Amino acid sequence: MMDGLPSCLISEEILWKMLDLETLCTVACVSKSLRFSVDTEVLPYLASLDLSIVSIDEHALYHILSRFKSLNTLTLNCQRLYDSSLLPFLAPQIQQLNLFSCSLLSSSVLNSIGANCPFLRVLAVEFADQGSPPILFRKNVAYMLNKCQYLERLSLKIKGTEVDASAFQSIEFSLPRSIKFLKLKPMLENNAIHLANRLRVSKSPSSSGFVLQFLSLLLDVISDRLLVAISNSLPLLVELHLEDRPDKEPLPGLDLTNGGLHFLGCCHFLTDLSLKRSRQNYQGSFKRINDMGMFLLSQRCQALESVRLSGFSKVSDAGFASLLHTCQKLKKFEVRNAFLLSDLAFHDLIQAPCTLVEVRLLSCGLITSETVKKLAFSRSLEVLDLCGCKSVADSCLSSISCLQRLTTLNLTGADITDSGLSVIGQGNTPISYLCLRGCKRITDKGISFLLCGGGAIALTLSALDLGYMPGISDNGILTIATFGREITELCIRSCFYVTDLAMRALAAKRRSQDRSKQLCRVDIFNCVGLSADALKLLRKPLFRGLHWIGIGKTHLSSNEGTMITEIQKERPWLTLCLDGCEMQCHDGWQFHSP
Repeated sequence: MMDGLPSCLISEEILWKMLDLETLCTVACVSKSLRFSVDTEVLPYLASLDLSIVSIDEHALYHILSRFKSLNTLTLNCQRLYDSSLLPFLAPQIQQLNLFSCSLLSSSVLNSIGANCPFLRVLAVEFADQGSPPILFRKNVAYMLNKCQYLERLSLKIKGTEVDASAFQSIEFSLPRSIKFLKLKPMLENNAIHLANRLRVSKSPSSSGFVLQFLSLLLDVISDRLLVAISNSLPLLVELHLEDRPDKEPLPGLDLTNGGLHFLGCCHFLTDLSLKRSRQNYQGSFKRINDMGMFLLSQRCQALESVRLSGFSKVSDAGFASLLHTCQKLKKFEVRNAFLLSDLAFHDLIQAPCTLVEVRLLSCGLITSETVKKLAFSRSLEVLDLCGCKSVADSCLSSISCLQRLTTLNLTGADITDSGLSVIGQGNTPISYLCLRGCKRITDKGISFLLCGGGAIALTLSALDLGYMPGISDNGILTIATFGREITELCIRSCFYVTDLAMRALAAKRRSQDRSKQLCRVDIFNCVGLSADALKLLRKPLFRGLHWIGIGKTHLSSNEGTMITEIQKERPWLTLCLDGCEMQCHDGWQFHSP
């Protein structure tokens, strides 16, 4: 019947009203008329394309992009792409270019971008450290920036274990004055100070100088003198994200103190602040900041809407509570590795003007269910991350189940049982992402309670993490395959009692009369109960729609060679990760071999 309709009617009345690319590709398989209309009436006129969720090779990229004639926004996962793969598609009409997971790309691609995309406004590139001389990287960056004089947003990251942080030295001399958003990782503190001083802005946004509004840096150390330079030079900052990874304890005069936080008050437009100290070779924290620093910050920056803090080991409940009560527009609140943070910080939260939308309390060992009950009074809450809060138990889940806007819930390591999952399974919470990793008291019965309880979660859950859970076996996975109709992402890494039976059930999960969605990403790392024969399940036509699967430390990875090569040829869109990366290799792709 479709083949008899005029192509103009199909494109105007059907396709242009269904501009979701995945839907269009599915529709194109229905009939020759629909495929012709998609190829000739829709794809050539689409302005943007996002292929970040799949890793494709050069041949597949050419086959896809040759159909798009009007692209000005392009987002790619470049894990299998070389410099030469991108050259045919770098053109003057490109205004936004996002290149992620660039395992094989060299910094020379920046030279090509500058030469071919002079009207570029947004550029984001994630490089893997290839050991090339920093001077060559700096040369290519400078050339690109001098050619792209309309650039407004720039994000350049180099990922690896021992990246030379001098790669961005002197970048401030090449930045166009149009730049408003700048993210550079990694960078030396001294170079960051020079950058801030060079980007010194006029107090008037109408001036011809720099008007930087967003700055994000990964540094060797965050110090008072850096914050002084940023505060004095960049008073128009709206968002400031700073993270450091010192390899040793910073010297007293070269560390961040209470005084440094005080200077942030000069940034009168600041609404988003992130200060994090990560760990590299030792347990790092901001040891020279205490409650007084938080008091100063909360009083000087009362307009903050988002606060992310990590490594503030000397700050107690009083300091964190001052932020919650003083910053009355606060919507996002994240604290990580705060060993003194307890339920007391949230004791009077009911009396505060609670506008919280996102709360993340990560590895805060003194947080219990009482805090969760207090947070549940914020009916606008959409994200609740309690990863590593081991004292959170079933008693707070009835409060969580009443949050009708909550879409993300992380209970990693919590003391949750099957009975607790029964409460969530019967609630009205529209959770789309649920992480139960390391919840050792949950069994297959809990998964059944979760998905068969008649609540909202059975209709909304799309991503489920059951990693490191000894109570999960084939029965739990069979429940997911049968009743988890919306689940497209599943992690069961280190679930030792999962066998080939469960894999066969997942492999057959497909879109059918019950409209069950296909699995796109599956992590079975270290599932030692799977046999080498399970690798055959990755052959067509099983696991339709699968984009990524982690099979490291399983018998499937021991079957390397002919079978894996055949699967990769048969399914060029599928990434088989053998390296133990987390889902979709978000933080591990830089170590992959070609």
